[in-house]
Amino acid sequence: MQSRTQRFTLGTAKEIRVAPDGTRLVFLRSASGEDPRHQLWQRDLATGVESVLADPAELLADGDEELSDEERARRERSRLQASGIVGDACDDAVRIVAFALSGKLYVTDVRTGETRQLATATPIVDPRPDPTGRRVAYVADNALRVVNVDGSDDRALAEPANDEQAYGLAEFIAAEEMSRSRGFWWSPDGERLLVAHTDRTGVREWHISDPANPATKPAVVHYPAAGTANVKVELFVIGLDGSRVPVEFEEEYLATVHWSAGGRPLIGVEPRDQRAMRIYAVNPDNGSTELLHEETDEHWVDIVAGVPAWTPDGRLVRVGVSDGAYRLVVDGKAVTDPSLQVRSVLQVGDEDVLFTASAEDPTQVHVYRAGASVTQVSTVDGVHSATRSGDVTVLTTWRMNVAGPAMTVLRAGQQVGEIASFAVTPPLEPVVIPLTLGERGLRAALLLPTGHELGSGKLPVLLDPYGGPHAQRVLASRNAYLMSQWLADQGFAVLIADGRGTPGRGPAWERQVAFDFADVTLIDQVDALHAAAERYPDLDLSRVAIRGWSYGGYLSALAVLRRPDVFHAAIAGAPVTDWRLYDTHYTERYLGHPDVHSEVYERNSLAPDAANLERPLMIIHGLADDNVVVAHSLRLSAALVAAGRPHTLLPLPGVTHMTPQDGATAENFQLLQVSWLKHALGMVG
Repeated sequence: MQSRTQRFTLGTAKEIRVAPDGTRLVFLRSASGEDPRHQLWQRDLATGVESVLADPAELLADGDEELSDEERARRERSRLQASGIVGDACDDAVRIVAFALSGKLYVTDVRTGETRQLATATPIVDPRPDPTGRRVAYVADNALRVVNVDGSDDRALAEPANDEQAYGLAEFIAAEEMSRSRGFWWSPDGERLLVAHTDRTGVREWHISDPANPATKPAVVHYPAAGTANVKVELFVIGLDGSRVPVEFEEEYLATVHWSAGGRPLIGVEPRDQRAMRIYAVNPDNGSTELLHEETDEHWVDIVAGVPAWTPDGRLVRVGVSDGAYRLVVDGKAVTDPSLQVRSVLQVGDEDVLFTASAEDPTQVHVYRAGASVTQVSTVDGVHSATRSGDVTVLTTWRMNVAGPAMTVLRAGQQVGEIASFAVTPPLEPVVIPLTLGERGLRAALLLPTGHELGSGKLPVLLDPYGGPHAQRVLASRNAYLMSQWLADQGFAVLIADGRGTPGRGPAWERQVAFDFADVTLIDQVDALHAAAERYPDLDLSRVAIRGWSYGGYLSALAVLRRPDVFHAAIAGAPVTDWRLYDTHYTERYLGHPDVHSEVYERNSLAPDAANLERPLMIIHGLADDNVVVAHSLRLSAALVAAGRPHTLLPLPGVTHMTPQDGATAENFQLLQVSWLKHALGMVG
């Protein structure tokens, strides 16, 4: 059921947009908790009535959806598993909605409810109406094109010179590591666009083969591994009249772009070492740039969602580090105090800024508004986000005592309704013991088998971390622990711990992993385990396993290779085993450039430890993974074989970096792991 319901998220609203006149909401939602096809919906805020604006089942005559390679890659980068209308964009008034479906462009007029397919070049990627609702820009065949909303005057604004170039698309690094999924941005008046031009000519070609189907040609990907060339990114101001102006900047990474009516276009750019974030204002007439602010750090500067931005009256909004905290800065003045760790900026209004932050408890994320003073908008414990326009705010809340998110509609701060949810109620209820462990106050969660009474007997322990930087597992949200409770009900005490490097506790905490993934993150898992066992003697330290995916997979293999005295078995899913094989932006941020810090890469990779394996290790990897490529697992396996160390290698044909999603396969995938763990820990004869 976990896979059929996509972790019990199907049937809940996504991509919520609020009309600035306060009359309606537009959002995506599937028709039931087990239907993966998302429809376009609207909610009349006067009546509370919700209705379908566009249904893929009706728009696609044969019912089948075909995805282009570019669209598959976009969904993989965003970890999108749903089908149907999975992404849309609106004009400023939220009257015109554009979306791609099976590679075709559709436009919905919210006022009339009419949805039309426009005859354009295909297959399309990322259609976006201009702010005035007159035209839609989109990408097809790596060219940026524009068409009127009535379907007339479809034309190319910028076409690449060859197959290695593209206009209007986010490159791999931007989408995978910088959370920038876009490659073009409209001007407020809808007459010009800022357009990214990418050239991957110098990037190494890797080949992702399909061994289960030997007749299939390998897919060619341009993968910027640590220490190698990145895609070259340029930025142009392109007018509807055909004019083109290059934007001046020399930095390697284009991190953020913002163009609103509040001022000139803003860009945030980083040099290769990411030790600076420079905010430039762009003159769209000649492409010149003015440096407005430079944030620096001896290790790295974080990219924060939603900034830089302008207020409507032209003040710069950004997030900077001072006094040990990520602080919201408006017009050069920090408006939040160091007790808050700002996580993102949600919306910049006429009189205030809406943002998310954590206070003393990093497992909770709240929504705040900063105006004349800073006030907390979300009022209950949990993990919150919001979207807002005018006096209407939609607050999304995940809590520990309620399954799924609540989506509350507020007008002028007062609740006026909730967006309906069709999500399936999970058949189990996680019983989470929140913990703060050890001298570093590690945040952790302990889950025991349903009905287990403390003191009634010893339980084998399963650590279930991610454990890497800039990601959290321990959050005040019930749905975050559904799989962990299922694992606990198989007979384990499941422990999840967030160590140093995880967000919510400030820059100093995060930067303790600099140049030292292996020791720092592994020590924190060991310390959390021992502290939890001291507090709960039911945890059997003679039977300890660990499992994880991606960085969690790396951490799991690391655990049995370097601490066999603590860990007795491990499942490493899609692990990074050689950091020279992972991408530039992520890896160099934490470990530096491999040509300068070769010893750091050697110390933090796994193959040199192959001869130390003395515990059961299962390595799992999707053969179609283009993020952590299967070469990671194959090279570790080869090193283990060369060292004479038995292990289990499970290849998954056709599986990407996302775990198997097909219902029966997904269930059997989890059962297989549990069976293997029980045998490895001696839980069965």
